[in-house]
Amino acid sequence: MNQLNQTDYIIFFLYFIGVSSYGYWIYKQKQKTKLDTKDFFLAEGSLTWWAIGASLIASNISAEQFIGMSGNGFTFGVAVAAYEWLAAVALIIVAVWFMPIYLKNHIYTMPQFLKTRYNETVSLIMAIFWLFLYVFVNLTSILFLGALAISSLVGPASFHPIVIGLSIFALIITLGGMKVIGYTDVFQVVVLVIGGLVTSYIALTLVSQKFGLGNDVLAGFSAMMKDADDHFHLIFEKPGPNTPQVEVNKYLTVPGITMYFAGQWIVNLNYWGCNQYITQRALGADLKTARTGILFAAMIKLFMPLIVMLPGIAAYVLYKNGGLQNEMAPGGKLLADNAYSAILSFLPNGLKGLSMAALTAAIVASLAGKANSISTIFTLDIYHKYIKKDASEKQLVWAGRVTILIAMLLSIALTWKDALGIGREGGFTFIQKYTGYLSPGIFAVFLLGFFWKRTTGAAAVAGILLGFALTTLFNNFAPEWFGPETILYTAFKNADGVYEIPFLVAMGWAFFFTVLAMVLISLTGPAVNPKAFKIDTSMFRLPPTVTAMITVIMLILTVLYVRFW
Repeated sequence: MNQLNQTDYIIFFLYFIGVSSYGYWIYKQKQKTKLDTKDFFLAEGSLTWWAIGASLIASNISAEQFIGMSGNGFTFGVAVAAYEWLAAVALIIVAVWFMPIYLKNHIYTMPQFLKTRYNETVSLIMAIFWLFLYVFVNLTSILFLGALAISSLVGPASFHPIVIGLSIFALIITLGGMKVIGYTDVFQVVVLVIGGLVTSYIALTLVSQKFGLGNDVLAGFSAMMKDADDHFHLIFEKPGPNTPQVEVNKYLTVPGITMYFAGQWIVNLNYWGCNQYITQRALGADLKTARTGILFAAMIKLFMPLIVMLPGIAAYVLYKNGGLQNEMAPGGKLLADNAYSAILSFLPNGLKGLSMAALTAAIVASLAGKANSISTIFTLDIYHKYIKKDASEKQLVWAGRVTILIAMLLSIALTWKDALGIGREGGFTFIQKYTGYLSPGIFAVFLLGFFWKRTTGAAAVAGILLGFALTTLFNNFAPEWFGPETILYTAFKNADGVYEIPFLVAMGWAFFFTVLAMVLISLTGPAVNPKAFKIDTSMFRLPPTVTAMITVIMLILTVLYVRFW
């Protein structure tokens, strides 16, 4: 059923025209007579700190968060906010320690880092891995979840036209290059934050009304905390033999205190520090601008659960008390990922259009950023090196544009009938789980490559392959083979008598053994790898403004954890 009226469509149309026109203006203002790869892929260092920070957030906060994290908020509650809050700490680490190494060594892409630090083999293996991951997991899931959310407002029959529409919108922005993406992201992050806050406001108002407290937002929040007390704890206890399956599923996704010693840090540091999709925004800037932009993103990250998680908890309270039955369980089957769109359905006319524009902003920003990263890796690290070594700057830019088009068409084909089963897994969990198969090996290779001069190319090749193999082993076989007593009690037996281990914990073990193997292999090589980066302490000195930003972030984070622990 179409829940939008003419006013909503007008608002959404104005948004579309506004973003497209602004992007075209930026493109024409900055356009050069001669196209070059640094301008197209890295914005030629022209992004300001606020543009970098806004672009990081706009590209990260997509359907994965709006839909997937709201769905996890419905199921798990505030515990899932750990992904957002620890991301702020990860961004601090990236700004202080990772970014100086990238910029000092003139790194434009992550495969280039691997070639410079290790060798061509490591670079090629990872370029291929990243392309598969970005297309088959990230780009496709963003498109699927985005179309699913918007079609819930417009009508189920609109799903496939929306898939095509989102793809075209993203292409318009992406084909202009990183400069257009970066500056349109500033516009879009404002829209998505305002729209997200409006949705959260309406969600709390609905809860307040449900409990007969009028339209008082604070009263609604207080009532929500009382009625869903189990949704306001950061730590889940490890299940026992008689634990209900619903509680087992919570622990498998957010595995209590153990995730803080294992996969949660790997997920965040790999995503924010070793990911072309993210680091690309800062790689074209000077160190001060890059650091300030990244820390600006970290500050925004602290408050994102208000937008992406809180509506899901509100939807849980309403559903628990007899509301949102049709919206949350169409056809009688409860689907947690419907939580965000269920709240949107109660927005007044006009605001629905704004919220749909905010959701579209998040989806399009992420699609554009991801497509540009796919294009950058393929063009600079595969096409230019192995297919057409004598390609001109103009040919490389056009190769990048063709790559964007092909990646988007492939994503549309995979989305058409949910060929990857994203709807069955739950959007946010799907992305975290399958990205996690590569994260331990990638992060181990980057971490040792940054800070241990002895790490060899042979160790890096082994680390990438071993990280993937070990994650597969721990996720699918190790718990049943070894039992909890031999995996330091991180596995447990469920109600069916089957041993299970949370995927975040599996990532932690895979990372530990991968690092161990890489260290042992590297010890057989030279005391100092000739390709090791030269590091001096002056690279990591922080100006007072940066130190102040870090202090504020950590103080806010401490207050949040003390409150919800």
